[in-house]
Amino acid sequence: MRLYFLLFGVLFLLGVQYNFGQIAQDCIDAIPICNNTPVNGGTDGYGIDDFNGIDVSGCLEKTLSGSIESNAAWYRFRTGASGQLGFNIGINATEDWDFALYKTSDCNSLGDPIRCNFYDNQDQNTFVGVGEDPSGEDSNIQFEEWLEVSPGEDYYLFINNFSNSNSGFSIQFSGNIFVTNPYDALDCSIVSNLLGPPISACDFDTVTLDASTTDALDYTWFSNTGNGYQEIMGEKGPILIVLGSATYQVVVARAAGNIISEVQVAYSTVPTAHPVSDDASCSGMTTYDLKLKDSEVLGGQDPQLVVVSYHSSLGDAIAGVNGLPKQIPVQPGSQTVYVRVTSAENPNCFDAPQQFELINLETPVLDFPSEAYICNDNSSITIGADSAIPNYTYTWDSGENTPNIIVSQVGTHTLTITNTQAGLSCSDSKSITVVVSSLPNITDIKINGLQNNNAVTVETDTADDWLYQLDSEEPQSSNMFSSVTPGEHTVSVIDPRGCGFVSEEIIVVGFPKFFTPNGDGMHDNWTIEGIDNLSNPVIMIYDRFGKLLKQLNPSDFGWDGRFNGQVMPSTDYWFKLTYTDTNGQTTTAKYINNHFSLKR
Repeated sequence: MRLYFLLFGVLFLLGVQYNFGQIAQDCIDAIPICNNTPVNGGTDGYGIDDFNGIDVSGCLEKTLSGSIESNAAWYRFRTGASGQLGFNIGINATEDWDFALYKTSDCNSLGDPIRCNFYDNQDQNTFVGVGEDPSGEDSNIQFEEWLEVSPGEDYYLFINNFSNSNSGFSIQFSGNIFVTNPYDALDCSIVSNLLGPPISACDFDTVTLDASTTDALDYTWFSNTGNGYQEIMGEKGPILIVLGSATYQVVVARAAGNIISEVQVAYSTVPTAHPVSDDASCSGMTTYDLKLKDSEVLGGQDPQLVVVSYHSSLGDAIAGVNGLPKQIPVQPGSQTVYVRVTSAENPNCFDAPQQFELINLETPVLDFPSEAYICNDNSSITIGADSAIPNYTYTWDSGENTPNIIVSQVGTHTLTITNTQAGLSCSDSKSITVVVSSLPNITDIKINGLQNNNAVTVETDTADDWLYQLDSEEPQSSNMFSSVTPGEHTVSVIDPRGCGFVSEEIIVVGFPKFFTPNGDGMHDNWTIEGIDNLSNPVIMIYDRFGKLLKQLNPSDFGWDGRFNGQVMPSTDYWFKLTYTDTNGQTTTAKYINNHFSLKR
């Protein structure tokens, strides 16, 4: 961010100093401004209508006063060099001030303003102006773009108070023109005064006023601190050394006639930059808000009267240039930030002795699960981080200070892990919910015996993210298996949380859904395919009343639809398949859709 502010400027006078401040309500009487010229705040009405009754001038509009002006102050200045120029008008954050800048040397030909602000101050900014907000607020919409100027250009600045209150204002010039031309950026020849232009000074500065005149007979000095001019006793020479704020007057007695000259001298308090502690920017943060350090820097000083700025080098902080944005990008490792505090009244009054380290710390990575499960057959489980990391501390909401804990009851537990280095820390927290995981019951296994593409579907009594396995194949999330070979298989439902599994033994076979024993040579017998791999398979066929009609062995050709030589009627029949399992036990095959039809 290019910011060259608070190098030369003007003074924000309050209290008793306001009483003798220079105020011009009309353009024709505009106060000339040049280097080191104090401009005090405060406006009270306006004199003539400098806009000749028009409704609009640039962004300015007619107010309730019937004119564009309501509480007016006019200033003029002339550029003495080329470069970038701006200014900051310091205001009370609760008040609404507008401005317009005219490039002209004639109040009767103002034309349209080249820079203009008519926003209300809803955001409660403390500066409006041209260039950049000296406090580093990038989002301040009450700043117009920089001016690019050349020597000898005349400008008139109109400042208008649109508020019911009037705390005054300050004007501070800014821009690189004051870096390249620190002593003649503004032309002081427009100020015609024996004692020169008004002077702004800092605490303990010595200001020397020189009224030397070749034909002077005598000098008499006076000062006005708000109660009228009082003679300064004992001061009769052409030189006066002053140490306090006042308007000073000298009367030079001459034979050709006296010369009376006045000059305003205003002192401002030098603010103090208080020590600032180092701070951490935690990983994951893209920016760090420097405003968080303002209260430390100020140490109780009024933020309305002190401007805090941050810089990347001590030289920039001392010069008051290249201020960092308040939202500073976070850099790897650490970076040194230098602090400057500047009087809002007088930009020459500053303090820049402090700095702090902004360290980019790693925020702990909480990569452990947010859910944990207690199995029906287990009484406890370990939750949290696997192990301790150096410089990390661990705090559970239950009071433990270990990376992990053992829990035996359902509930929610929160772990906070903190990375601490050099007194700075970054933390993160994560909650772990502990629940009971119960194995499901297999309620049905549907076997679609198509012989060439047998399909098996497993159904359970609870819907969850179970895993399903056929024999020793890789577990899958789908509950359906396709292309299952005929024969004996084991189907398992696995708890992915590590709480075991349930299994069922099934037999996959193929059989016709109907047969037609009419002697035509087609579908005359009913039998089961795919039992060759079973040990001692036996098929028993029943009618709907459970009467055993036929028992088939592997060597039998099938059932011809007869019982004791009698032709059985067209209807539905049922069968049962038994075999010897791996344990040598005779087992009845389950989950077979053992229903078929006889048609004649």
